[in-house]
Amino acid sequence: MSHSITVRLEVPAGGSAVGGLTATVEQAGGLVTALDVVPSGVEHLRIDLTAATSDTDHADAIVAALVAMGDVTVKKVSDRTFLMHLGGVIEVATKHPLRNRDDLSMIYTPGVARISQAIARDKEDARRLTIKRNSVAVVTDGSAVLGLGNIGPHAALPVMEGKAALFKSFADIDAWPICLDTQDTEQIIETVAAISPGFAGINLEDISAPRCFEIEARLRERLDIPVFHDDQHGTAIVVLAALENALRVVRKELGSARIVMAGAGAAGTAVLKTLVHAGARDVVVCDIDGIIHPGRAGLDPSLAWTAENTNRARVEGSLRDALPGADVFIGVSAPNLIGAADVEGMADDAIVFALANPDPEIDPALARQHAAVVATGRSDYPNQINNVLAFPGIFRGLLDAQSRGIDMDVLVAAAEAIAGTVTGDDLGPNYIIPSVFHPDVHERVAAAVRGVVERSRSGSAKP
Repeated sequence: MSHSITVRLEVPAGGSAVGGLTATVEQAGGLVTALDVVPSGVEHLRIDLTAATSDTDHADAIVAALVAMGDVTVKKVSDRTFLMHLGGVIEVATKHPLRNRDDLSMIYTPGVARISQAIARDKEDARRLTIKRNSVAVVTDGSAVLGLGNIGPHAALPVMEGKAALFKSFADIDAWPICLDTQDTEQIIETVAAISPGFAGINLEDISAPRCFEIEARLRERLDIPVFHDDQHGTAIVVLAALENALRVVRKELGSARIVMAGAGAAGTAVLKTLVHAGARDVVVCDIDGIIHPGRAGLDPSLAWTAENTNRARVEGSLRDALPGADVFIGVSAPNLIGAADVEGMADDAIVFALANPDPEIDPALARQHAAVVATGRSDYPNQINNVLAFPGIFRGLLDAQSRGIDMDVLVAAAEAIAGTVTGDDLGPNYIIPSVFHPDVHERVAAAVRGVVERSRSGSAKP
């Protein structure tokens, strides 16, 4: 669990405190996950007690309850998440040991000069002869980090490290956290372009809208490697995969389903464009100012595109005005926007994806009172919409195919691969999307992406 503490305690060797430790933690609302006796003296026992807690305040309350037992002395309290991040969560390792001068002469000078000369003659050899072939830059400016907002590049670094660890764990890709100390669009584009020779792909991460749209679009035009903004397209892929399976559960079709979306930022716009590309035809999108329509004043270019390509009935008003009779609600916005009555007013066998994190647009328990299928972005409810299902396999496929770009067909193919991982026997209201630890999902996504790239290569320089 993300909130977990290990408390080193000292108790009298012959006392009764040991037996009450677990009960004390549980009475304080915690869960003991480990209880280990460590080297102690004759008169005292030292015990490392590990407990799952809900947050920092809860951890403090548990420690206070242990202190209040009387015969217990608290020696040290360690937050296990902080311990895991000491010194970072990734490292560089060599593929070949340096055992002698002969090894040194091949890995470094003078032998490496021959490799450099080969690449100087043909820069494409960098994909074959360097780490470039398996490297992705995870780039952020720290302007829209998780649910934390604009916390800057230094605070974003542990998140980018974690992302790099996921790349390695799920797809054996060497990913590098690149945190830029600028939020200027031009500087970001120029910096990423300047470092691109060392990478076979760029994963943009946690860059706020609407700047992220321009940054991604211009880098895609400029670079000969794939550029992917995970907050946009990773979310869109997994939403499409989950929606395809949810519609199978309720026996409805994407092309005829009436879809209402809340949120028109980076993720919402990407979800919308991916759904439209996949065949959705009846979509209404709402943002903080209500339903988006062509007559609304002050639309930026992204919202103008949304207005022209959605809301075919040209309805106006608020989110609650759009929901009655809808087959699907997809929220990528803010907590507690709708209630049980709003879901009750949707069509029969409604689907609700309340994806705001950590607090969704509606309490999932309330949504389940009236919706046939409910998904969230949280790991403590069924049907978690998690980007980790998408980006490792996507980049694995792109790198294996030596792709020079990425297009919408790649995104849809990845979504179909994720959806297809849930077999007919397993598919149901509480299982529309596989776990990120499913043994096949990342390989299936990689194979689907690689197939799209290889089939399209003959007709275009990209992908």
